[in-house]
Amino acid sequence: MDLKLNWVGLKTLVYKEVVRVLRIWIQTIVPPAITMTLYFIIFGNLIGRRIGQMDGFDYMQYIAPGLIMMSVITNSYGNVVSSFFGAKFAGHIEEMLVSPMSNATIIIGHVAGGVIRGLLVGLMVTLIALGFTDLSIENPLITLSMVLLASTVFALAGFINAVFAKKFDDISIVPTFILTPLTYLGGVFYSISLLPEFWQKVSLANPILYMVNAFRYGILGVSDINIAYAYFIVLLFVVGLFTACMMLMNRGIGIRD
Repeated sequence: MDLKLNWVGLKTLVYKEVVRVLRIWIQTIVPPAITMTLYFIIFGNLIGRRIGQMDGFDYMQYIAPGLIMMSVITNSYGNVVSSFFGAKFAGHIEEMLVSPMSNATIIIGHVAGGVIRGLLVGLMVTLIALGFTDLSIENPLITLSMVLLASTVFALAGFINAVFAKKFDDISIVPTFILTPLTYLGGVFYSISLLPEFWQKVSLANPILYMVNAFRYGILGVSDINIAYAYFIVLLFVVGLFTACMMLMNRGIGIRD
């Protein structure tokens, strides 16, 4: 494997992904910002006044980290699944496959693009959140590392979805029936301590719960779960999903069919 050629290929892929995101910013950046603004107005401002405090914070403050993480997750996923499936649909995926780039470079390049879009949208939502409530980062290292890991997990998941997708409808099935329910049940709007014991245990099977709580701990200093365990779960998903992506690419499943 030629490291220099792969480095050039990686930079080119990342540049392509970033340009794609910025060129159509009105579709990639603005809609999530508008959606999150509505969440802050409806859930945080209007409903939050009736709820009061949660874990010692105003409800608006409590849900802000969860909404930021939710925007990062959905946009990291959406960017990769649409970009890679677009390459398959347009037929120029073959150009990447016959190039000197390794499969790992192709995966990392697309995942990096998803992570960058997720971070851009997350930054935009953070600025919006600051217009509604006060946020002070208690632990910058945990905050930054968890947002990077979470966006990587769902960028990899988006890559797998794109590999198996055969038509445009296939790239919306997972976000609609899996990603959205997991996000809403991932502790974004509530503390799982409010749930009955049985449902608390069920919630622990949701990986988004660990991401949201670790990110909330980084910003507010409160969490429903052990932070070390959260990192273990998220890192396990990163390794497992990247391995799955490599296996799919090496075997040509869903690509050379």
